[in-house]
Amino acid sequence: MNREKTGKIIKRIVIGIGITIIAGVVAVAGINIFVMATTASKILDVDEASEKKDVDCILVLGAGVRADGTPSKMLKDRLDKTIELYDSGVSETIIVSGDHRTKDYDEVNTMKNYLIDAGIPSECIFMDHGGLSTYDSMYRAKNIFSVKKAIIVTQKYHMYRAIYVAKSFGIDAYGVSAKEISYSGQTKRSIRELLARIKDVGYCITKPEAVVTGDKISLEESGDITND
Repeated sequence: MNREKTGKIIKRIVIGIGITIIAGVVAVAGINIFVMATTASKILDVDEASEKKDVDCILVLGAGVRADGTPSKMLKDRLDKTIELYDSGVSETIIVSGDHRTKDYDEVNTMKNYLIDAGIPSECIFMDHGGLSTYDSMYRAKNIFSVKKAIIVTQKYHMYRAIYVAKSFGIDAYGVSAKEISYSGQTKRSIRELLARIKDVGYCITKPEAVVTGDKISLEESGDITND
C-alpha cells in the first residue's frame, strides 16, 4: 500500500472518530437539556409547595452517611429542608428513601432518626430501605407505596432527573431544592449526573424493575418497608 492510500485511510478514520465524538457530545447535551427543560418549572420554593393540594408525601432522597452514623452535609441539608416543608404543612407523611444494603451502612434509619430528633413523629415517617438509586426510589414510590403526588427533596443539580423519573411513573411530582453549597467532590458529582440523566432516560423507556422489590403498601398503612 502506497503512502497516498495510507494517508487517505488514516484521514477517513480520523474523520470518523471526530464525527462519533461530536455526535456523542451532541447526544449528551441534547438529552440533558431535554430533561432539565421539561422539569425546571416543577421546582418550587417552600411557599409554592405549601400551596399544592392533595400531596401524598414529602419524598426525601438519601445521600452519604458518615462512619459514625450521622448524615453527611449534603444529606443534612436535604433533611433540614424536609423539616421546613413538614412544618409548613406540605404533607404529614414523609418517605425517606435510601441505601440500606448492609447492616454497616444505613441511610434510611439515619434519616428517620434525624427527623425524629427534630420533633417529627415516628408514625409520620415511612422508610424505604430499597432506594438504591434515583430510579429505584421513584419505582418503589409508585409501585410499593402507591404515591400519586409528591414533593421531592434533593439538591437542585439532582432534582431535574428525580422529577423526570417520577413523572415517567405517572407521579405528579414537584421538587423543593435543599440548600445548594459547594460540597466536597461536587464537580465530579455534577459530571456524573450528566451521564446519569442519560441512563435514567433509557430506564424510563424500558422500565426495568427496581433492584429491591417488596410487598405493595399504601400510605394509609403505618410502619415501614424492609427487604432483608
